Amino acid sequence: MSITKVIVTMICLAVCSTAAAQKETVRKGPHEITGDTKVEQMVAKHIEFNERVQTIPGYRVCIAKLSGANSRTQAFAMKNKFSGEHPGTGVYVVFDEPNFVVKVGDFRSRLEAYAFLQKIKGPYNGTIIKDNIYSSAIEPEELVPETDEDANE
Repeated sequence: MSITKVIVTMICLAVCSTAAAQKETVRKGPHEITGDTKVEQMVAKHIEFNERVQTIPGYRVCIAKLSGANSRTQAFAMKNKFSGEHPGTGVYVVFDEPNFVVKVGDFRSRLEAYAFLQKIKGPYNGTIIKDNIYSSAIEPEELVPETDEDANE
């Protein structure tokens, strides 16, 4: 389920549950605020969900879309083969009915994905696709200013 569908579902549940809502009054300074405790619980769950999901929009290279009787076995065999040839590169098998899709990489830009696609072209014909990538796989580049000694070497 996509994040958008989850948010819409949560909002619908909040609106539908107002009929049997438990009201709570909170005093903030000179004002009183009356609110539904269920909404507060749903907001807390939404925040917890967003903290667990560590993805950002990016790109991957799709190296296979397999369907048929042995497609699952073939997809995981391709994943293992690719992982052995390119250690450190994320390889993902996703079931997108009726296909098993093998995707590789976690790239922030289309240019990075294109450079990787050119590197693996030959044994793997792939296409660049937009996908949510894992932000934990992305490490910020370290920008270290050059010192005068480094420049002279």
